[in-house]
Amino acid sequence: MIGPARIGRRTAQLLPRLRPGDIAVLDQVDLDRSTADALVDAAVAAVVDASPVISGRYPNLGPEILAAAGIPVLDDVGTEVFGRLRDGARVRLDGDTLYAGDTVLARGAAQTPDTIADRLLDAKTGLTAQLEAFAANTIEFAKRERPLLLDGAGIPQLRTRIAGRQVVVVCRGYDYLRELAGLREYLREVRPVLIGVDGGADALREAGYIPDLVVGRLDAVSDEVLRCGAEVVVHADAGGRAPGLARALDLGADAITFPAAGGSEDVALLLAHRHGAALIVAVGTRATLLDLLDRDRGGMASTFLTRLTVGPTLVDAQAVIRLHRGRISGRSLLLLVLAALMVIGALAAVTPAGRLYLALLGSWWEHGVTWLRDRFR
Repeated sequence: MIGPARIGRRTAQLLPRLRPGDIAVLDQVDLDRSTADALVDAAVAAVVDASPVISGRYPNLGPEILAAAGIPVLDDVGTEVFGRLRDGARVRLDGDTLYAGDTVLARGAAQTPDTIADRLLDAKTGLTAQLEAFAANTIEFAKRERPLLLDGAGIPQLRTRIAGRQVVVVCRGYDYLRELAGLREYLREVRPVLIGVDGGADALREAGYIPDLVVGRLDAVSDEVLRCGAEVVVHADAGGRAPGLARALDLGADAITFPAAGGSEDVALLLAHRHGAALIVAVGTRATLLDLLDRDRGGMASTFLTRLTVGPTLVDAQAVIRLHRGRISGRSLLLLVLAALMVIGALAAVTPAGRLYLALLGSWWEHGVTWLRDRFR
């Protein structure tokens, strides 16, 4: 397997730069489903991970997705590869070795569908420990973020009007392209507030929509989207540090910060909920037990508690796609009536009874016009 190497220790910065045929070089323990979906969508030729793609802590979802897509995976090559490799350099992946020409850059474990299945089976034994850690971390997170979750403390005021409106929150995650396509009629008829979370804002633009609100760290948001006129909420860390703010302001965006622990997806949901959204439709995100475990510990606690806070206001895009029935517009109804009248007229014109009926209608029309003309004189 030969191709240009695209390197990035942070996957959020690496994924937007990937192109078909690239060999992605990253550093992520327990490759998650969201990252794997993005790698498949980018049509990479192979994936090289400095860390184990399956550590054994729990059966993470990403490696099986890459295996099903036929993408070769070489993992546990060590972080030294980042010092030996230049971004964009042509490299060759052969079995368990990564080469630049004839020079060995790194060696690791070449993963196959069989080895991935075996390692995931072994990883299921780690679920008990992960569930215990999840419970403990959730309690700790709830204590620390109680003012935000219960009272909305620190949530900024917005220029965008949300109260009483439906909101669609788009993340560049699971099946987001298919879900956006399935929501086309809903989006056209309801015209909800559109919130793009990091790369989800670019996903909206690529689908032909302009986001009303962009939320996130901004490291996966293009300059074009930041200049599109959307209001920007920069997700800062709990201490208030927001590296993306300076970039947004330099590009002329109307930007404010929102310091909060947890993920940017959760920040967007809390913003919509606390500003009075009538309904929140989540695109590209899931929250099953395995999906929750398929995150870092802070992320799983934040997602779980945020969804409890938002409650019944939040629905999955798949539910809306299944349940929404498009309304017939007035224009479509008028065209339907005109088409029916044309068909009736054509049928009447070719039958004796129809021609007699049309003659009677013509006579009545003529008498009616004459009567009206005489009356107004």
